[in-house]
Amino acid sequence: MPDIISSDLLLILLPIMVIQLILMIVALVDWVKAEETNGPKWVWLVIILLLNIIGPVIYFIFGRRQK
Repeated sequence: MPDIISSDLLLILLPIMVIQLILMIVALVDWVKAEETNGPKWVWLVIILLLNIIGPVIYFIFGRRQK
């Protein structure tokens, strides 16, 4: 029975993990290319890396400097 629960849980969590990875990679690429951000760049790096799914979203909403 625990094997069934584990496989079901993995099927549910796998898409979330893929979305998290894609968001983090896109945010990191944008962070590297950005010359300036709203606030220190190193703070945004920590937010992107440590806050999982919400960190990249916060960076895209508040961290990117508008041109």
